[in-house]
Amino acid sequence: MAQMPLYNTLALPGGRIWLRSQDYRELTGKTPASGEKVTLLMQKEDQARDELTAESFYPLAVAGTVTEADENAFVTIALQNRVHIDEIVQLPNQAFSMSVSRSPETDDLDPAEARRRTEAVKERILSFASGQRWEGFLRSFAEHWDSMWTIAGAMSPWLHNSVEERYALLAEDSVKARFDALEQMLLEGLEMVDVQSAAQSAQREDYEKLYRESAIKKQIEYLQKELDAMHPENVSEIRRLELKLEEAGMNETALKEGRKVLNRLKGEGSNSPEAGMLTDWLDLLTALPWKKAEAREISMEEARKALNAEHSGLDKVKRRILQQIAVLRLKGRQSGSILCFVGAPGTGKTSIGESIAKALGREYVRVSLGGVRDEADIRGHRRTYIGSMPGRIIDGIHKCGTSNPVMVLDEVDKLSASYNGDPASALLEVLDPEQNFSFTDHYLNVPFDLSDVLFICTANTLDTIPEPLLNRMEVIQFQGYSPLEKHQIAREHLLPKAMSAVGIPEGKLSVSDEAIDRVIEEYTREAGVRGLKKRMDQLCRTAAVTLVDDPEKELQVGAEELPDYMDMNPVRRKQVGETAKPGIVTGLAWTPAGGDILYIQTLLTRGSGKITVTGQLGDVMKESAEIAVSLVKDMLPNKADLFRDHDLHIHVPDGATPKDGPSAGITLTTALASLVTGFPVPPTTAMTGEVSLRGDVNPIGGLPEKLMAAQRSGVTQMLIPAENIQDLKEIPPEVKDALTITPVETVEEVLTALDIPFRTAVPQAI
Repeated sequence: MAQMPLYNTLALPGGRIWLRSQDYRELTGKTPASGEKVTLLMQKEDQARDELTAESFYPLAVAGTVTEADENAFVTIALQNRVHIDEIVQLPNQAFSMSVSRSPETDDLDPAEARRRTEAVKERILSFASGQRWEGFLRSFAEHWDSMWTIAGAMSPWLHNSVEERYALLAEDSVKARFDALEQMLLEGLEMVDVQSAAQSAQREDYEKLYRESAIKKQIEYLQKELDAMHPENVSEIRRLELKLEEAGMNETALKEGRKVLNRLKGEGSNSPEAGMLTDWLDLLTALPWKKAEAREISMEEARKALNAEHSGLDKVKRRILQQIAVLRLKGRQSGSILCFVGAPGTGKTSIGESIAKALGREYVRVSLGGVRDEADIRGHRRTYIGSMPGRIIDGIHKCGTSNPVMVLDEVDKLSASYNGDPASALLEVLDPEQNFSFTDHYLNVPFDLSDVLFICTANTLDTIPEPLLNRMEVIQFQGYSPLEKHQIAREHLLPKAMSAVGIPEGKLSVSDEAIDRVIEEYTREAGVRGLKKRMDQLCRTAAVTLVDDPEKELQVGAEELPDYMDMNPVRRKQVGETAKPGIVTGLAWTPAGGDILYIQTLLTRGSGKITVTGQLGDVMKESAEIAVSLVKDMLPNKADLFRDHDLHIHVPDGATPKDGPSAGITLTTALASLVTGFPVPPTTAMTGEVSLRGDVNPIGGLPEKLMAAQRSGVTQMLIPAENIQDLKEIPPEVKDALTITPVETVEEVLTALDIPFRTAVPQAI
């Protein structure tokens, strides 16, 4: 007797099932033969034959006999009785041995009622097959259906009931209950197939309609393209915009809005008053780079070369830029804070943005924000206004033609608010990586992705940048150039460019190193090199006149000939004096043009203790003067009569230049101590630092610029706050080598270093 494991097959006593002969051989390992006895076991789940175990089968099975066997076609098995598997043993080669016993059932089904209901189900199935291509095959097959059990075996492959539901039928002892459940199962399965067939038919009709519509559209499009190719001069404006709209690759929101405006333009016609405005809007919409630009392979070596090719010095800035480029290479997309370059004019903030673009192989866009006071300059004007246009951000993207340019927002500190809105607030969305992926310009009124744009801001000072905007940026300070760096920049960049700009051939003009140094020292006064560039241009223009008069001449410009080539007198620079006087101390100040020295001058005259402060000092500097007076009175109590019987005058030249800031605190204190003790401070000793009422020397800003100014002015010794020692890393070596720098923490240390005697008063109990 052969045992056959079946999965998801509806096999019930009294019915028949049909198997392919090939499947029969695979299940039993035998060639099908008529009259062979078989037992059909139901598997609990679908498993491969080599994975079957004794626990893979349900305890009830069906015994049957092969009635028809065609080795090349089908095997028919007539099912007789239910049997119970008493024992099953797994043998080698994935075979099974088992002992079974008959499982009785209750025959309570009325034969006449069963025949009637069977014929009804049979007719329902044949009715469903009416009109189908396979109707003839089904009717010939249905002639063998003589019971509900036979129908179940034939329809089993099309039923969607689970294995558990099918086994529940076999496990039902009542034949009538089994019959009822089987009838319901067959009718429900038939309805499901009917509904599914209807749905597929409807879906097929919809698809056919869509296919037909698509085919017609493609034919029309093909014919239109042929006509356009044959007569390109006759392509209508509407057709041109329609083609650009479909090819732009924009997002769904923008495409929907574009189609809406295009349909409006079609409806109103070219003679409509709004036709020009709608056409301009569509031209801009379709011209924007909606498609993502292909990422270019970034070479760190090429990036370093690009940054060094146009800029000397700026090592700290270049390191930070290379970090940004490295992150961009690793992640493959823009990441991190927006860079904000802050420094004096002419230090290379804007031009280094162009070098970054070259290093990345991207387009460069510069957007000047100086004097912008209208929010619409950033976000654009709404299309309802006459003369409306996009904002400067979208306009820059449009002009460069790519979605990932390097965009420099120049002079971001010179934005101003007005009744037209606050442009600085409009920049918040532009510079926020969490928001700018869907930036909406008022003119476009559709979202545009700015997340691939590398934004770089420049500013001369941070004081006027709103705090919310500043928080979105990472500030990188651009310090002034040292004389040595300026010399290198002039020799390697400015002079060759100036000669090329005026057309001087190579070898016709040579400028000595002494002449360049004199231009830097006597004809410029700046932290950057913008003025130095002007002087190189002036020198080359003057040389050009001589070369035009005498083309064969070769000019050599030394320090002595330099005044003949300049169109200005030398700039008067402050130089420290040689004579030390009590009450006068050299201080340092930071200015937008770099650092500079200033002299704190003090004087006592007969009076009643009045204190006068002059020199256009700001409130902070006046407070520093008051603190200095209090400290000197406290540290030199034996000089209290001087302050009581004399008037004190504090003056900071130049009087026409406004000054403010706390960094002159120790200079003021030292000048007063020098005045009342009569001990002079050498002019070649300068100092900077904020002083507190407790006598502590607090850190200050702008130290690199101040030290370069000190070295340039002839200072040899510097006193700086101890907490500013870390800033010395940013000082050029030639500046540090020329100065003796002494860090101090208290005013007592300052006076001790200058050999000024003092005595701190003993606090009195109150």
